[in-house]
Amino acid sequence: MKKIRIGCGSGGCTYERLEPTEELLKKGDIDYLVFECLAERTIADAQMEKLRDPNMGYNPQLEERMRRFMALALEKKTKIISNMGAANTPGAVAKIREIAEELGIKGLKIGMVQGDDITHNIGRYGDTLLMDRNIPVGRLEEVVSANVYLSGDPICEALDNGCDIVVTGRVADPALFVGPLKHEFKWTTEQKHLMGQALLLGHLLECCSQVTGGFYADPGHKDVEGLERVGFPIAEIDETGDFFITKVEGAGGIVCEGNCREQLLYEICDPGYYITPDGIADFSQVTFKTIGPDKVLAQNASSKGEPVNYKVNIGYSDCYIGEASISFGGSSALARAELCADIVRKRLKIIGVAPDEFRVDFIGYNSLYKDSISRFITPDVHSEIRLRVSARTKTFEDAQAVAREVQCMYINGPAGSSGIDYDIRKVLSVDNILVPREDVSWTVSYCEV
Repeated sequence: MKKIRIGCGSGGCTYERLEPTEELLKKGDIDYLVFECLAERTIADAQMEKLRDPNMGYNPQLEERMRRFMALALEKKTKIISNMGAANTPGAVAKIREIAEELGIKGLKIGMVQGDDITHNIGRYGDTLLMDRNIPVGRLEEVVSANVYLSGDPICEALDNGCDIVVTGRVADPALFVGPLKHEFKWTTEQKHLMGQALLLGHLLECCSQVTGGFYADPGHKDVEGLERVGFPIAEIDETGDFFITKVEGAGGIVCEGNCREQLLYEICDPGYYITPDGIADFSQVTFKTIGPDKVLAQNASSKGEPVNYKVNIGYSDCYIGEASISFGGSSALARAELCADIVRKRLKIIGVAPDEFRVDFIGYNSLYKDSISRFITPDVHSEIRLRVSARTKTFEDAQAVAREVQCMYINGPAGSSGIDYDIRKVLSVDNILVPREDVSWTVSYCEV
């Protein structure tokens, strides 16, 4: 029975460790290596970088990864798939080709997926409502980026045409894994169980080490050994759709039913109706079964067919944020921090600054859950508190004023303060719209070294 092994070498949008990826290539016996490198805001940030420098806008670790892993992957006959193209897929492919030539690599075929960037065409959707803010796109002051979450189909096409490396911009995270499965097994949307399993595999692996022990450990409750050398995940799947998750033997971390269940529920809202461009996944009947050390079998996912719409991630210039923080120590730390916050609030009224949003956090007391937990489990005496004041404003000047008022607390505020820090920044916000599937077209182009 035909089977393939897929490894994931990244689940982070900026920096990721390199040693576990090398371990995957040398010891993992993998057919595909996926680098998943985009979060919701990443494309917008990359587009801003590209505006500053037209040669940039792809993942900042692309060059480092390709110099270290491209030749090894070719030697191992492992194909590389990644969304490291971000906002500049042509630039990413040009850099890969340049590195291949420098390293003397021959016989390399690269596929480039385009079509996700519809920024130039966003005006046609001016009346379409944003999913979170519920205002029309046309009311946004400045749209920086608009990228469609593409399916795995263009990746499949690139692999069908013999590519060793496939580079994309914005695709749905599971699509990076669904693409090679469609290529290898010729699965179609109509095969509901098989597509459900493909989507499940992609969803479990997309955040890399989150399914091998990362973001899972809780000492005394969920102990994980060797997180300093956590191994990256491998999925082995056969033509029936059944697959198991594992890692390189001896690597740190853990693969168990518990962290598979946690990753299953990550970011999907309704487990019975998780919408992706490759299919609407039904994970409500999924089961996990331990079949060996660090080896968990995943079964019983299904799909409810393709959605009629594609999601588009929109990045837009929004506002400014002024933020400043200051520390207080000693038995009355909380009281002095509260007084400091009160002074800042009153000062903003005096100088005529009215933020659109104003927030005060007492870090170490209520910055995560406000009063819903702290009042029950926190003792009355707080030996140290860090006050953080932040505000969302329409202008840079108002944001600066908020930060400056905290800066003044050294000599104008309560006793015993220290360690003031501040930041004023323009905010690049993100939201989403839905567009008809038939509006979206993609292309795959090729180059050889």
